[in-house]
Order: sequence, then C-alpha cells, then structure tokens
Amino acid sequence: MLILTRRVGETVMIGDNVTITVLGVKGNQVRIGVDEPRDVAVHREEIYERIKNEQTTEES
Repeated sequence: MLILTRRVGETVMIGDNVTITVLGVKGNQVRIGVDEPRDVAVHREEIYERIKNEQTTEES
C-alpha cells in the first residue's frame, strides 16, 4: 500500500485521468473529491461490497 501525506487543497494523481483532492479534515474524518472519467466507477468500500454481493446473488 502506498501511503501519501496531503494537506487540504492538495491533490493526488492516479494515472492521467483520476485526481483525488483533500477538501477538508474535521476530527477523524477526511473529505475528498474524486475527479474521474465517466467510465471509471468510484464507490465507498461498503457500497462496493454491497454491489459485488448483489451481483453474486443475481448470478446464483
């Protein structure tokens, strides 16, 4: 796992098309903004897991 340190307003680039910007930090929460092409899906982990579980259920 790559670990990076960023301050509010700073950005991380993933490839040429995805940017992640730290929008704010409040207590133990970090707000981030993700700018990605429409064909790249971005989900919180718990939502991604739910989608995967639903797909597995539908295939059964």
